[in-house]
Amino acid sequence: MAEFTMELNDEQKEVRDWLHGFAAEVIRPAAAEWDEREETPWPIIQEAAKLGIYSLDFYAQQFFDPTGLGIPMATEEIFWGDAGIGLSIMGTGLAAVGVLANGTEEQVGTWIPQMYGDANDVKVAAFCSSEPDAGSDVAAMRTRAVYDEAKDEWVLNGTKTWATNGGIANVHVVVAVVDPDLGSKGHASFIVPPATPGLSQGQKFKKHGIRASHTAEVVLEDVRIPGHCLLGGKDKLDERLARARERARSGGERVKNAAMATFEASRPAVGAMAVGTARAAYEEALEYARTRTQFGRPIIDNQGVAFQLADMRTQIDAARLLVWRASWMASTGKKFESAEGSMSKLYASEVAKKVTAQAVQILGGNGFTREYPVERMHRDAAIYTIFEGTSEIQRLVIARTLSGMPIR
Repeated sequence: MAEFTMELNDEQKEVRDWLHGFAAEVIRPAAAEWDEREETPWPIIQEAAKLGIYSLDFYAQQFFDPTGLGIPMATEEIFWGDAGIGLSIMGTGLAAVGVLANGTEEQVGTWIPQMYGDANDVKVAAFCSSEPDAGSDVAAMRTRAVYDEAKDEWVLNGTKTWATNGGIANVHVVVAVVDPDLGSKGHASFIVPPATPGLSQGQKFKKHGIRASHTAEVVLEDVRIPGHCLLGGKDKLDERLARARERARSGGERVKNAAMATFEASRPAVGAMAVGTARAAYEEALEYARTRTQFGRPIIDNQGVAFQLADMRTQIDAARLLVWRASWMASTGKKFESAEGSMSKLYASEVAKKVTAQAVQILGGNGFTREYPVERMHRDAAIYTIFEGTSEIQRLVIARTLSGMPIR
């Protein structure tokens, strides 16, 4: 088991510096353009694929880093470049985590490569969980999956919303209800292969931030998929449902639902996204405070500005440590006994909102204009306290874990 360390090894430092260079030289110069266009930055994704950054091999190397720091380190650097483009590059990872968390080895080997494509024909994937009436309340999910035993097919019907890459993805991972009587425990995850009839893109959302990332509804109308597209297989599903039914009758072991298994694995990565955005805003504010002169001296000479920067840097470092701890715990098989994954996502996302707002304030009127990137960073940071579990939901998860009580 890898020991927890705050020091990256030489190989990790090399990867970090390589990613930082890509973020500085390729992502940042294009960030404002793609934010304005509100379109998927395919040329940037393709450039990342050519360099080996957007690829299954790179993702796997970071995901299986024994220290657990590969994914958060890589994510922070990419999102330091830009959050919208960063999510376009790394959004496929959520669908990949959905397969890793719930699928068999054969399913992992079959579907994850198809999520990325190759440098000459890049693809993206989408994880579809939220619905118009089921965001934080996953038990309210209505998308149904019904098994057609005669044909060994699953039939999916429903509408998903807030899906990153929804409708434009090569592979969609869809969470659906298989047993309505079990609430959130009666859910399962399915692969919808490329060009499957009945799947279409609904509304594409025009967003406050992360505009370069495609977010849309996914409509499923009598979507038929082969039985082997049920992640984990039917035998495993039947066993899990049987345990859930038994628990419903008599109490006992907690049974996780398909969406929560994915979100638990991805929350530290979302925290790393927030850290990257916060760090970028802090660095912009620090440089501005050093060079902006008022009343005959740099504004960083004023305690009111200097103390803000001191707090910003302290909070960013604290957020990173929480993210790294949770990532290390996940990679070494340690249970989140105190909801450490939720802690990392909660704190880092709140820090990103606060730090980017302080950066705008330090830049004053300039910070409020699109001539300076902190305005975009502040808009982008708003999403971190919302997606993959709002801050309120993270606090609920933490409180329930600590107390053992069904706090509402």
